[in-house]
Amino acid sequence: MTSAAHRWMMTAVEAPLERVAFDPGTPGPGEVLVEIAGCGVCHTDLGYLYDGVRTKHELPLALGHEISGRVVETGPGTNDAAEDWAGQAVIIAAVIPCGDCDLCRRGKGTICKAQLMPGNDIQGGFATHITVPARGLCALDEARLAAQGLELADVSVVADAVTTPYQAAVQSGIGPGDLAIVIGAGGVGGYAVQVAAALGATVVAIDIDAAKLAAIAKYGAAKTFNSREISGRDLKKAVAAFAREQGLRATEWFIFECSGSAAGQQTAYGLLVHGATLSVVGFTMDKTELRLSNLMAFHARALGNWGCTPDLYGGALDLVLDGKVKVAPFVERHPLSEINEIFRAAHAHELTRRAVLEPAH
Repeated sequence: MTSAAHRWMMTAVEAPLERVAFDPGTPGPGEVLVEIAGCGVCHTDLGYLYDGVRTKHELPLALGHEISGRVVETGPGTNDAAEDWAGQAVIIAAVIPCGDCDLCRRGKGTICKAQLMPGNDIQGGFATHITVPARGLCALDEARLAAQGLELADVSVVADAVTTPYQAAVQSGIGPGDLAIVIGAGGVGGYAVQVAAALGATVVAIDIDAAKLAAIAKYGAAKTFNSREISGRDLKKAVAAFAREQGLRATEWFIFECSGSAAGQQTAYGLLVHGATLSVVGFTMDKTELRLSNLMAFHARALGNWGCTPDLYGGALDLVLDGKVKVAPFVERHPLSEINEIFRAAHAHELTRRAVLEPAH
């Protein structure tokens, strides 16, 4: 039994999160107990608490799915000659497929019906400890981590904010010589810019926040546009002019909608060109009206992107540990005990960086 273990529980929409002590118990077969180093505050968490987005697990529930930590106990069948998880620093996948069903065997783990998402299907990471299947772990090389000046808590955001746009980029097939357009340059979108640039694309970032655009211009965005100042057809013409200046194709743009807003989705759809790929990465409950025939007319495609399968985590993490995707400038750590104030500030858009909450051990 681990003493002083506790979670911060959501009990109702808009209600303050409550600190509750619990006994983590002993991990079951194939499971590990992780002492949490940090858990990132995601837009999805805010959706659960403030916007009525329903969790699959009944309340009360500890939210949080961007988790890093250290394995402190392993269950039967967890360790073998190939992978000894005891004492290992890890990132926990935000979406953990079962690994055994027909979908998983065919490489479609993102739509596995038995997948587990911390803070949605099971108890989440705004806690001191969490028990998860070992198949959802990504091992961390702590020497490489230290070489980048990062602490274990910092890379909790890899579990969603980095890996989600990484999977979207890999799925889209983007590479050197391509034009990437990222709608929404904060949070996930900021990492989408960095990932696309690391994969060799020339990146245009679009947002309504001048400060976010100024920040991402230093980390991978070759050009930025404020859609409060230029929008619609004028925006598309401006992007096309930039593409010409850079010697890039006028066709086959890769568009990543990361804002999670109806306005962002409209902007992204309006940028379709012949052969374009539109990747929907952000989530919103709002509805929008689109002319789907544009996909036909442009022979374009639209792709959804749910989380990231654990097998892709290593590639995303390598970009961070090689210094190609920067995490430190975009996160700020706070004590887990301040969770209610941090949630309020994040919901009010008062934070300039992604908050990572650190439990006291």
